[in-house]
Amino acid sequence: MRLTAFTDYSLRALMYLAAEQPGRENLARIADIAAAYGISEAHLTKVVYLLAQGGEIETIRGRNGGLRLGRPPDQINLGQLIRRTEPDLTLVECFDGGACRVDTACALKHVLHEALDAFLAVLDRYTLADLMAPRRDIAALLGLTPGRGSASRGLPSSA
Repeated sequence: MRLTAFTDYSLRALMYLAAEQPGRENLARIADIAAAYGISEAHLTKVVYLLAQGGEIETIRGRNGGLRLGRPPDQINLGQLIRRTEPDLTLVECFDGGACRVDTACALKHVLHEALDAFLAVLDRYTLADLMAPRRDIAALLGLTPGRGSASRGLPSSA
């Protein structure tokens, strides 16, 4: 099983915002996040749109606008996020009722369902806050100044 780039970018964007913002006063830009990770702004824009729809990210429009977490990190569950960002958790064709000659006697699909359920159950136990235990290290690696966020790069500290 492999998560899509969309899910990867979703997690990275949330980690960036959590690393940058111990409070909710700082705003980041899509360009900041994309540059920090070396990823596509266009793809990240789609990610931000979905995360904003789900309430994980709050977007503020205008000249002094930007992004910030929409909820505290301990309220952003990884399992729920993965279920929303992964369009297809179908591991094999028969999950969707695809034709298989041994379908009525096959134990494989049950084993794979159990494995997928276990994978998601582990993710359900964690939140964004759990990923951010080494927040200072993550912030440093992303070129952020802990506690100052976007303000340290000359960006507005509030909307």
